[in-house]
Amino acid sequence: MEAAPRLPRLRILLADDHTVVREGLVALLNAQPDFEVVAEAADGQTACDKARQLRPDVAVMDISMPGLNGARATEVLTRDCPDTKVLALTVHEDKGYLRLFVQAGASGYVLKRAASHDLIHAIRTVAAGGIYLDPALAGGVLERFVRKPAASTSLKEQDLSEREAEVVRLIAKGFSNKEIATQLDISTKTVETYKSRSMEKLGLSSRSDIVSYALQRGWMEV
Repeated sequence: MEAAPRLPRLRILLADDHTVVREGLVALLNAQPDFEVVAEAADGQTACDKARQLRPDVAVMDISMPGLNGARATEVLTRDCPDTKVLALTVHEDKGYLRLFVQAGASGYVLKRAASHDLIHAIRTVAAGGIYLDPALAGGVLERFVRKPAASTSLKEQDLSEREAEVVRLIAKGFSNKEIATQLDISTKTVETYKSRSMEKLGLSSRSDIVSYALQRGWMEV
């Protein structure tokens, strides 16, 4: 009897200076059939070195680490390993820390008090090219510092079709094109068309811009 084909796995790097925390996360993530923790790091410099060597799909990064902190390590990692997505995992709910990670290029921000299934979903979301914001922050802290859209944006929003607006909302909430296609019962190519058309109408250039716009419009309040 032939063995069942092995599922492709997301290769993950964990960076946290607390050994007990890392060990718990390794056990949690490796229990997922589509995850594989390929490296661990106790500081930012080691995380960057291992990321350059192993090119993981996702780096789960703590903020407070000795030497090179998580935000600075994120800047280096996103510059040197652009295909590796960074997900911040931290106890810090302060908007200053969140701003640091967003500006450094992180694709997601999860609080350590979040449920384990939220972390798992966040990793899959950023790996698929989406952006994940902890629900505890999305409706409160984040919109206080996100930049305001151009004055003409609200007028341009009127040009969006109902389906285009729906796609923009789902993108902002971290869903991948494939997940959106499934939810709306359309093809991924059609999702991409709606996305491109909407971004052009709104004057946006990236998923991060979409998240910023959605937060400013109050679309992501919990």
